[in-house]
Amino acid sequence: MKSGLQTDSAQAMQRVRVGMTGLAMVLVVIGLASAIFSSANREEPVAAIGASNSTVVANMTDANVVVEKSKEEPLAELGVAPSTGATEAVNAAEIAKREAARRKAEAAGKK
Repeated sequence: MKSGLQTDSAQAMQRVRVGMTGLAMVLVVIGLASAIFSSANREEPVAAIGASNSTVVANMTDANVVVEKSKEEPLAELGVAPSTGATEAVNAAEIAKREAARRKAEAAGKK
């Protein structure tokens, strides 16, 4: 009859072998999946007769305009925040004149 120490070590070795075999199988499966996906990425796309050409469609838009707008105000472009760009030219002197006239009218109305 085997002693308790020998059976424990035999069970431990068996568990280590099973664990290492499982780890090796996982690595083999990952390697196969990687090989399959890399070979699929290297294939040229099939062009059907009458289908649109992806390079032509991609070049139809003016990418420079889109990039410039998104660099200026990306939140306004998404509609999250209002645009900070002024739609009219701001004339500080004209605003000051209007404010002075408003104050003068208010002062005349109080008297």
